[in-house]
Amino acid sequence: MQQLLWLETLLKFAPGILLAVAPLTTLRLLGLPRPDTGFWPRLCGAILVGIAGALFLEGTSSGHGLGLAGAIIINLCGGAVLAAMLVLDVGPHSARGRAGVWLVVCTLFILSVVEIATL
Repeated sequence: MQQLLWLETLLKFAPGILLAVAPLTTLRLLGLPRPDTGFWPRLCGAILVGIAGALFLEGTSSGHGLGLAGAIIINLCGGAVLAAMLVLDVGPHSARGRAGVWLVVCTLFILSVVEIATL
């Protein structure tokens, strides 16, 4: 279970830092739609870094962070919203962006199933 918490921490922290530091460049490289300003992507990055921090705390000896059950809920909610956006055709318009988001959706659902199996 500890390895999954560290994996969750890394998977939330890496894109969170990229979005917080260089939101518009990150979105362009991933083929995702770019807003006029980096405010919302940067805010999303900050939230991801915060979730990573909570997961990190849970993985330490104090154990007062988010926890694996909370990470499962976050993954399933995020994956469901992204999948709905893709199915309703309101997500990225480029093929690279759509493929990247589908990859994220599949990763979130597979990771959630593995985490549920370890609870």
